[in-house]
Amino acid sequence: MVEQLEWRGARARRATAAVLAGLALLTGCGGGADGDEGPAVPTTASGTLEQLASKADCEPNVQTDAEELRQANCTTKDGRWVLATFATDRGQREWLNEANDYGGSYLVGRKWVAVGDPDVVAALRGRLGGTVETASPHHTGNGGGGGSEDGHSGHHGS
Repeated sequence: MVEQLEWRGARARRATAAVLAGLALLTGCGGGADGDEGPAVPTTASGTLEQLASKADCEPNVQTDAEELRQANCTTKDGRWVLATFATDRGQREWLNEANDYGGSYLVGRKWVAVGDPDVVAALRGRLGGTVETASPHHTGNGGGGGSEDGHSGHHGS
């Protein structure tokens, strides 16, 4: 029984290592497109909305303060952006799945997301770490509402 558990543990570690290596290739963690090393990316930050905002040199203007989601507008030398923190990983993933319909650039950490223009997200990654996700808008233009970040409300319908 012990040998079987050790075999399963070793297999799980190899599978995890393979997944992480594939993820690094997909997210471009191996350097720039031309082989040059990009700027160093710090370990992904964690903490409360206020702690994350502080690491990004932002005085957060909290717009949503609910148990499952906290969201703030930020303005830094890099530009305007939105920071959202989540009570659960599932809540974060659901938010991201809905947000993908609007397009945009997202800097994603554990239980937090920063949303802004691609240049702003790239600058934030240098301070907060995380993974950049981009999505193309799926709007046809006939649904009203547009995809502006100015009215970004977490993309939750009532």
